[in-house]
Amino acid sequence: MLDTVPRSAPDQGPAVVVRRSRMLLSPWFRFAVLIAVLGAAATVVLLYEPQRLLADGWPEQLRGGTAVVLFAVAYGLCATAFVPRPLLNLAAGALFGSAFGLAAALGGTVLAAGASFALGRLLGQDALRPLLRGRWLKAADGQLSGHGFRSMLAIRLFPGVPFAVANYCAAVSRMRASSFLLATAVGSVPNTAAYVIAGSRATSPTSPAFLLATGFIVVTAVGAGVLAWRERHRLPGRRP
Repeated sequence: MLDTVPRSAPDQGPAVVVRRSRMLLSPWFRFAVLIAVLGAAATVVLLYEPQRLLADGWPEQLRGGTAVVLFAVAYGLCATAFVPRPLLNLAAGALFGSAFGLAAALGGTVLAAGASFALGRLLGQDALRPLLRGRWLKAADGQLSGHGFRSMLAIRLFPGVPFAVANYCAAVSRMRASSFLLATAVGSVPNTAAYVIAGSRATSPTSPAFLLATGFIVVTAVGAGVLAWRERHRLPGRRP
């Protein structure tokens, strides 16, 4: 009886596995996974608005340290999914007051920053770094890669750059994760505290604490704009 099975068939299995493995590990496949994950997270936020659950639907029986930790985890997940941090900071202040609210908000901020940085570094860096060719992109990458802690500290202190954008730009750069997280933890304190205090005093908008907190928010926003206006002259290749 004639053998109708091609003799090369047994040799095709390992080759197919190798090709598929290379495809799954390729930079652009991982980048596509990152886009899918972020798109799904943004869709969940738009459909279910989890920030309302934190502000209005938080279980009353949850008190003390356990509640602060759970809120910080929920804050981190929401901020990673593009829920605006000011809303979460106001909710933290309204639920826990100034001190515990600040602890919960800062913990959630660092958690969200670390998660975003890890996603960007693992799934996006290899695909996006070869695309850093423009003057502005090269300048930003050089600043973050060469002066990581100082640059991220300035970004957090003067929050003109959106939180998620700063996280993923840092992930694509060569900034060290330790510098990124430390600068985020330190630099996020003033602005986060202002929002938390405003949230804790929202029922008395004429109180000195509320007025000082909102004034600080306005001043830092204006300062961020002024700093960005001045720094534009330092971009390489710009004519005086």
